[in-house]
Amino acid sequence: MITAHSLTYYLSEHPSIVGFRWSHSHSWGSTWSFLFSSIVVYLALSVLLHSILLLLLRGRDRAIPLGLLPAAHSLLMALLSATTFAGIFLSSAAELRDTQWLWRRSRLTTTPFQWLFCFPIGTRPSGRVFFWSYVFYLSRFTHMLRTFLTILRHRKLSFDQLFNNSILTFMSFLWLEFSQSFQVLAILCTTSIHSVVYGYRFWTAIGLPSACFPFVLSCQIVLLSCHLACHVGLLVLQLIKGDCNGIRAWVFNSVLNGVILLLFLKFYLKKHVKSASSCPSSTSATVDVQEKKAVIEKEKSL
Repeated sequence: MITAHSLTYYLSEHPSIVGFRWSHSHSWGSTWSFLFSSIVVYLALSVLLHSILLLLLRGRDRAIPLGLLPAAHSLLMALLSATTFAGIFLSSAAELRDTQWLWRRSRLTTTPFQWLFCFPIGTRPSGRVFFWSYVFYLSRFTHMLRTFLTILRHRKLSFDQLFNNSILTFMSFLWLEFSQSFQVLAILCTTSIHSVVYGYRFWTAIGLPSACFPFVLSCQIVLLSCHLACHVGLLVLQLIKGDCNGIRAWVFNSVLNGVILLLFLKFYLKKHVKSASSCPSSTSATVDVQEKKAVIEKEKSL
């Protein structure tokens, strides 16, 4: 039987977790060449698979049956996200417990709350938190598999999905490479939302009833709001306190997050502008159907 003590040990106190160190020579996928080549291969395979299906199944609207494969992938991602959330939560608590004495004896004025936003200058990518940051980075490649499942089932290639997966993989690499501040809260927010979203996708994939509102889209709004709040919090700390580690990487990260936010707002506003401009006549039912289809397509790309 798994107890709370053993769970804490395997998620935050295991020697492989405590002794983790991000290294180009020892950590799989830790080089810049691997990062760029993997993203290029992901984009190329997605376009190639989509093109092959268009050629082979031209004129056929029937989806390719995948059985329980989408449900299995959703279950895997939900469990992986929940494990990463629990791991980095317990690891953050352990790191704060083990380093508070050092803050008291040194001139550092960092508090636990500030540490979650802003790593002190000189922080190295090693230890518990960065182990789970590494797990999160690797999970981005598992997340990419959903793109191929979407292409096989619906024969549609979404630019938003390709862009989001590529950018988020790149950003998670930057977190490790530059020991970037902000990553603890970002991973906590992302994995908590992903565990709920993929749990919901597993729920619906096995034939259980879906929500009566755009559940996945609502979760995406919550996630973007959390990221925006975290970015604002780090910016305030940097302006007031300064000395946040990896701040240049965070600036670049903020630009990429801003692009994702703009793409999402573009879709959201476009949907509501169409809804507002449509007259309440006999065409309202058609407009509602089109809006639902647009929301469903957007949720597939998340």
